[in-house]
Amino acid sequence: MAWGTPSRERRVLKAGHSSIAVTLPKPWAEAMNLRPGDLIVFDQNDDGTLFLKPAPTPGATTAGVPFLVQAHSFDTPGVLERLVVGAYRVGHDAIEIRTDLPLSPDRVEELLLAARNLLGVSVVAQEPTRMVLQNFIDPSKYGLPQLVQRMKMILVAFLDETEEVLQRRAKSRRLPTLQEEAGKVLALLVRQLFLASRDWSLARRIGSPDPRQLLEWRVVVHALEELAELFGEALGALNDGAAALPADAAATLAGSIPDLRLQLKATVEALMHPSLDNACGVFHDGGEVGIRGAALTRSLARKAPSLRTAQDRLHRGGRCLSLLAGVAIDRAVAAGTETILVEAA
Repeated sequence: MAWGTPSRERRVLKAGHSSIAVTLPKPWAEAMNLRPGDLIVFDQNDDGTLFLKPAPTPGATTAGVPFLVQAHSFDTPGVLERLVVGAYRVGHDAIEIRTDLPLSPDRVEELLLAARNLLGVSVVAQEPTRMVLQNFIDPSKYGLPQLVQRMKMILVAFLDETEEVLQRRAKSRRLPTLQEEAGKVLALLVRQLFLASRDWSLARRIGSPDPRQLLEWRVVVHALEELAELFGEALGALNDGAAALPADAAATLAGSIPDLRLQLKATVEALMHPSLDNACGVFHDGGEVGIRGAALTRSLARKAPSLRTAQDRLHRGGRCLSLLAGVAIDRAVAAGTETILVEAA
């Protein structure tokens, strides 16, 4: 059920001697975990419309205050980068790193790399024992559908490169670039979902008018993240053994990629434009792709290890698309705008 139905209109009630009141929709109040006595803040637009949201809870993070990570020293590689990525993904705009001992050149380079790998992030202060990273992205400018479409383009590029490696039996030079781009978009997608979960007006502006859809979006983003990892591993395995790929087996695997690419495009289309008819068709086609992939696994059992690895990752990618096709059906059913007849088996 969308937020606008079935109780879109509400009557203005008298409250006391000179005040008036309007009740809040129960599903929205429950989603916000509102209770009698809780505070609500509102913003008034120039056209007279109001945006309501729960008041910040005591102790909540104040806007503009950096997320502070402080330690005596940082010695373990990767920890600082993951802390920065985590702070970015959950919505912090400023991230400050402080240490008692000066940061080593390796840790400084790690922080600089983390900033380069996150959209909109720059290092704004750098001292021997202190670094500050700042995000400059306006979240309202990055809609969820647009970011998902961008991820589709990156995943298609992974498959294009994989097909070319199999056909030419030569390494792809685009793998690092595609992995970096996928990581940036996925991190921003997760960030957008965290921010939208705390600000329903933002959720509407970036493409999730019903806050309950955010859970669906999280499933979609997780599946896209898994697809990027699987396709990257497939391309990486083929790169490692490109020169030794058996021609016949490579051609066999290359022949399965067009179906997977079409399934990817159709699945994302069904997710972005919910239609029960299209979603059911994509779900059925996904099962067919999975069956062909299983048969191909047996045919490659005695071939090169890199081919077996690549085929396994692509087959798992097909199964991941089947999961997304199921989510597309869920979204189409929730929209409730059409009825189709499903023939019995």
